[in-house]
Amino acid sequence: MTPFDALETRTEEARAADLARALPEALRAALRAPGLAVHLGDVDPDAVTDRDALARLPVLRKSALVEAQGAKPPFGGLNPTPLSEFEHVFQSPGPIYEPGRTGHDWWRLGRFLHASGVGKGDVVQNCFSYHLVPAGMMFENAARAVGATVLPAGTGQTELQVIAARDVGATAYAGTPDYLKMILEKADEMGVSLGITKAVVGGGALFPSLRTYYEERGITCRQCYATADLGNVAYESDALDGMIVDEGVIVEIVRPGTGDPVPEGEVGEVVVTTLNTDYPLIRFATGDLSAVLPGESPCGRTNMRIKGWMGRADQTTKIKGMFVRPEQVAALVAHHEEIHRARVIASRAGEKDVMTVRIETRAQNPALYETTVLSTLKLRGEVELVPPGSLPNDGLVIEDLRRYD
Repeated sequence: MTPFDALETRTEEARAADLARALPEALRAALRAPGLAVHLGDVDPDAVTDRDALARLPVLRKSALVEAQGAKPPFGGLNPTPLSEFEHVFQSPGPIYEPGRTGHDWWRLGRFLHASGVGKGDVVQNCFSYHLVPAGMMFENAARAVGATVLPAGTGQTELQVIAARDVGATAYAGTPDYLKMILEKADEMGVSLGITKAVVGGGALFPSLRTYYEERGITCRQCYATADLGNVAYESDALDGMIVDEGVIVEIVRPGTGDPVPEGEVGEVVVTTLNTDYPLIRFATGDLSAVLPGESPCGRTNMRIKGWMGRADQTTKIKGMFVRPEQVAALVAHHEEIHRARVIASRAGEKDVMTVRIETRAQNPALYETTVLSTLKLRGEVELVPPGSLPNDGLVIEDLRRYD
């Protein structure tokens, strides 16, 4: 493996020492942004030098970001760098506004392209959208960072995509996982042979069958986990053994509805701190589920790995006409020291909703928890006690078994 830079192969001690310098710097930048300063409260940046200290800071949820931007557009006072210094402003559905810059690998996706074998001499057909949303510019910025040439193709007009790919000699594709298949099928229909041998994808699920389809056509396909707010969060390497966390972010896996980190291997919500001082989101809750993989990647990169996208953490469900939220389930668990985990299950009995609360505990008497269930969930439900370790490790704290078809 040839690393993108020396950061990828740091020792655990070197990474911790670098974090002790970078995290206070990111916090000092955050405190220059009025919206983040209010959110973070009375925090001493110099005291936050490791993951344990970071975990004591409040979580920033996307709902709060949207609310802040609505009150003070476009960025809600979350940007220490003024609007006039950003080269781009994007609008994602919501609407949510994101800043962008044209500096070297600003979104850090160049690291992902390098790990996927894209570099000097490649022509990248960039089929991510350039219209309002940042994805197109994110991958263009990444291609420039590795020295590749870009065909800014955007989406749609598949026949023209085929012609352009042939005429400019595209060797790599960037876009959603399924759109490349449409281009290849259209090329087959037109009798055109394309030279694409690499694909870097995101923005959707890369199903195993689709990866196999590309492999059978001689195309190496790798995926990343990135967001418009954060840039690159994690990415695949040739080891295909989980996703390696990017060097410019700190990833925590927390219990849904809380900011409390879960043990290694347990599924929880992905919370990301970006060390980008232009737009330093601190403990930003993505709403996605994942889990930490033990050990290091066989490819030689030494940073933490996650399993990749495993579903959504926002499991808010209406039961008996009332919303039950993950943070309420977390409050139930926190109310009793002997509770390990809990899961609310919504089901139907005839034409009525039924709520069952399964609680991991060594206690034997369900009546001990009935009052707490009512006070935290605001609903009465059947309480079932199960031994610690019995509930599935899938990140679900609310499971809806009802069917509406």
